[in-house]
Amino acid sequence: MLPILACSVISVAIIIERSFALRRSAVVPSGLSADVDRAISEGRLDVDRIASLRRGSALGQVLAAGLATAQSNPARVQEAVEEAGRHVVHGFERYLNALGTIAATTPLLGLLGTVIGMIKVFAAITTSGVGDPQVLAGGIYEALITTAAGLSIGIPSLMFHRYFRGRISELTVEIEQQALRLLDLLRQRNFQ
Repeated sequence: MLPILACSVISVAIIIERSFALRRSAVVPSGLSADVDRAISEGRLDVDRIASLRRGSALGQVLAAGLATAQSNPARVQEAVEEAGRHVVHGFERYLNALGTIAATTPLLGLLGTVIGMIKVFAAITTSGVGDPQVLAGGIYEALITTAAGLSIGIPSLMFHRYFRGRISELTVEIEQQALRLLDLLRQRNFQ
């Protein structure tokens, strides 16, 4: 039960952290692209504004990479945006491998508890026979409780793991769309 309890604590911590980190408002703030478009058209892009944009959100990091490169090396803008996007997506996936591992291993830990409980039942039968139902019930109880605990941690962990994978895909597509929009705007403004 101790490994299952540890997995449960880690799983809850990851779920809370990823829920907070993958909020749409934190990753793709509304109005950010419009602000960037306005700043480009008004010529208000400077190093401080780009640095502020980079610190603000994941979308800001990608857009800032393109804007900074457009000023220094216009031929590499698309490459800089793609590289920044890869880093951002990698950050989105932080801790998801651990959550997937917990989802896969906690039911197995529960099964291990079941096997250990049944071994105790058969050991009790060997030493005292089948005459004492309390000894048998204790081993069966242990077997069932560990299985239930393993499944009750593994199932929600798997559900959240899949949910976060889908959420990351949605956010990635949205960031790609905004980055392509920026590239088009920079081409129109002859930054590239």
